[in-house]
Amino acid sequence: MRMTACLALTTAAAALATATPALADDTQAWGTVTLNAGLGGPLKASSETVLRTSDAKGFYEVEQNLMLGYKANKHVTYWLGYTLDPQYTHGNLTITEHRFRQQVSFDNIAKIGPVNVNARLRLEERWRDGLAGTGWRLRPYVKLSLPIHGKTNLNLTHESFINLNTTGFQKVSGYDRWRTGVSISTPVAKNISVDLGYLNQHGFVRSGPDTDDHVATLGLTASF
Repeated sequence: MRMTACLALTTAAAALATATPALADDTQAWGTVTLNAGLGGPLKASSETVLRTSDAKGFYEVEQNLMLGYKANKHVTYWLGYTLDPQYTHGNLTITEHRFRQQVSFDNIAKIGPVNVNARLRLEERWRDGLAGTGWRLRPYVKLSLPIHGKTNLNLTHESFINLNTTGFQKVSGYDRWRTGVSISTPVAKNISVDLGYLNQHGFVRSGPDTDDHVATLGLTASF
């Protein structure tokens, strides 16, 4: 049963990653460090730092997310947060983006056989230094996790980026891109886990060829 579900998850990831052919590709690497802490009672805090580099742009992004959460019950957590997102081209700063983030996380909301289902709905308001306007963006996310050995999981994720308006920097509204990933996560020490995988980021371009970023991902999560 587990091997069948594992094969199904892997096949689905490959199918989603290649569902829409693209003419522009980039190879990237993303590293993420996440720190989660309980603040007493239902309150939680989270800090996430993401570093991104690519063949086309070199080192191009440092994303720092700080969030405060309220765990309403064992399945639902409400979050508010702020993102600082300086962006670069080959290490040279080009623009700084700021985001206010609201999200609802749904933990272990369902099971499909041995597969655990998690989801998230995120709303962001975006501003960029020196540019007018507020960009509104919706980011629904789903994660399927299959235990394959002890606490080691095979994960399949999908996230959509949907622009709700246009500004000087958020040029088009509607479906902008998606991220589909497959990874292996496993604990490496008490309260510390590592996630290693592949992610396909497909961009929908209205006036030209779509884009595909092929991303090697490495994540480290510590929870206290």
